[in-house]
Amino acid sequence: MAKVLEERVWEALRAVRFPGMSRDIVSFGFVKGVAVHDGVAKVAIEMTTRDPDAAEAVRAAALQAVGGVDGVTGAEIDLRVAAPPSREEAAQRAIARNPSLIPEVAAVVAVASGKGGVGKSTVAANLAVALARAGRRVGLLDVDIYGPSVPTMFGIAERPRVIDNRIQPYEKFGVRLMSLGFILDDDTPVIWRGPMVMRAIEQMLGDVDWGALDVLVLDLPPGTGDAQLTVTQKIPLAGAVIVTTPQDVALLDARKGLQMFRKVNVPVLGIVENMSTFVCPHCGTETHVFRHGGGARTARELGVALLGEIPLDPAIAEGGDAGRPITVEQPDGPHAAAFVRLAEAVTTALATTPTARPQIQIV
Repeated sequence: MAKVLEERVWEALRAVRFPGMSRDIVSFGFVKGVAVHDGVAKVAIEMTTRDPDAAEAVRAAALQAVGGVDGVTGAEIDLRVAAPPSREEAAQRAIARNPSLIPEVAAVVAVASGKGGVGKSTVAANLAVALARAGRRVGLLDVDIYGPSVPTMFGIAERPRVIDNRIQPYEKFGVRLMSLGFILDDDTPVIWRGPMVMRAIEQMLGDVDWGALDVLVLDLPPGTGDAQLTVTQKIPLAGAVIVTTPQDVALLDARKGLQMFRKVNVPVLGIVENMSTFVCPHCGTETHVFRHGGGARTARELGVALLGEIPLDPAIAEGGDAGRPITVEQPDGPHAAAFVRLAEAVTTALATTPTARPQIQIV
């Protein structure tokens, strides 16, 4: 009977959300144990947050959820809260993890997609800006060697400076930026084999003067090729964010990308459903242009979080084309709010996910 009650308690806890997030405390890994004795359920919760109100809200919600389980006569919540590491501590940990390429970067987040055309670069750019506006030191590296988008999305046409043999990243909207597109002419095609791609990525990581960063966002090319494998080999990744659109053909490719990161031991922070829905600005009618809910369904099936749903709106594309991401162009609008929620979800996931070690050999 106790085992049955324990399963019911676990299920009830899956309905408890971290404040402001769509993800539950079980999938976050906050719940460390459940035990039921003589009808009394004891739940151990460990979480990392600087917000004591959020911790108490989790305690209260968990107590209510467990107390409502049929067969449970009492509930006890053992909540332990740890503060996230300071910037200085994070920097020291980063140096210990990787003393060669990017020693002062605390966390590296790869934004990836299984196929092109799903808005991965738009998500990466706006995620970086949203993180910077939340007070974090952020860099954005455009690793899409064959189709760099960062120069256009941030409106930068000049070549970067070199000081003491170190490439100086641009800084705009609070984000430090680097892309191969800053170096090549607009009409110059990149016709490179794998080793050249790998060397270029290594140089943009190690030869750029990134300085101290809380987060470095990587805008990866679509697919599962040389760029992705190079990144997993060279640096420790804090996690990957998979971008997809709701239709089945995109979701199939998203699954492949997700499984690739799992195969090389990179934590998958979750899925972002881009172009999720369209709301007519004139009549307010909501239309699911590319269907809806596929990202949430795929996240459930694969056991990862749905980090966010980004609406389809011409203003998002127009902002990117004009060099002003929507989080800059309309910072108080509903679309920017969606990216702010995404940044919060990524931040929370980073606090609870162990960093992957670089892969020495890909078989």
